[in-house]
Amino acid sequence: MAKDPYKLLGVSKGASDKDIKKAYRALAKKWHPDKNPGDKKAAERFKEISAANTLLSDKNLRAQYDSGGIDASGQQQRPFAGHGGMGGGFRTASGAQMSGDMSDLFASLFGMQMGGGRGGPQFRRPAHPPQKGADVRYSLTISLPEAAKGVTKQVRMGNGGQLKIKIPEGVKEGTTLRLRAKGQPGVNGGPPGDAKVTITVQPHKYLRRDGNNLRMDLPITLQEAVLGGKIKVPTPKGNVTLSVGPGSSSGKILRLKGKGVKGGDLLVRLMIILPEKMGEDLKNCVNSWENQPDPRMNMNI
Repeated sequence: MAKDPYKLLGVSKGASDKDIKKAYRALAKKWHPDKNPGDKKAAERFKEISAANTLLSDKNLRAQYDSGGIDASGQQQRPFAGHGGMGGGFRTASGAQMSGDMSDLFASLFGMQMGGGRGGPQFRRPAHPPQKGADVRYSLTISLPEAAKGVTKQVRMGNGGQLKIKIPEGVKEGTTLRLRAKGQPGVNGGPPGDAKVTITVQPHKYLRRDGNNLRMDLPITLQEAVLGGKIKVPTPKGNVTLSVGPGSSSGKILRLKGKGVKGGDLLVRLMIILPEKMGEDLKNCVNSWENQPDPRMNMNI
């Protein structure tokens, strides 16, 4: 006999839809098979609360259950229980026995099958209604370049299998992707549930996202800054060549069109990196510079 769905979810019969949803989510998180691998008791508990949620979250099913029309497993209650000893079919109020055709009619009306023989009609409960399988949730962490260009990944499912996920170009942090029919199997011929994959995008040392643009801090040498030249720049979609003009200062921003996300641009900020060990020739060269303007002259704070 199925358990009381209200007791399974720990809510009262007057609970709101919001309360039922909240209670189910908390219990599903606790008893999910992914969090309790190999625990048959947890798996059974998860099935029970999923079934209870399915019944109570459907207004029509909940109303039928509350009124006694169906039981906790979704089966119709027996409207003629207790009327045994009627022979091979139904009897009218006057005691006349209905024909087999009339019995069949009542059977079709009430979703029951009649059997004759001793002890009166035998009622056979209808099969459980089809129910959609439970959804399963996964988390997947990808790099910013992967998020920018799109990528195909795999996650390990609770049954040990691999789930292949195609992540679209430009996916954002916190996005949940739905893979239909990749969740738990359906019950009694119902469709399977879905897989829901929440995406986390790792911060990057040199890249950050700004809408559909990407911003990059590009290290360059002092020589490249002073003399200029062609510099190879790594991007999520491959290397490109950037022209740096002579005398480029740290902080200067150069734009690479179409190298961002979905047609956005890549904004490259030049960052001059000095060598950890500077030779005497470099020091002598810098000391020879004369009449250099103060770069902080116009700073007013």
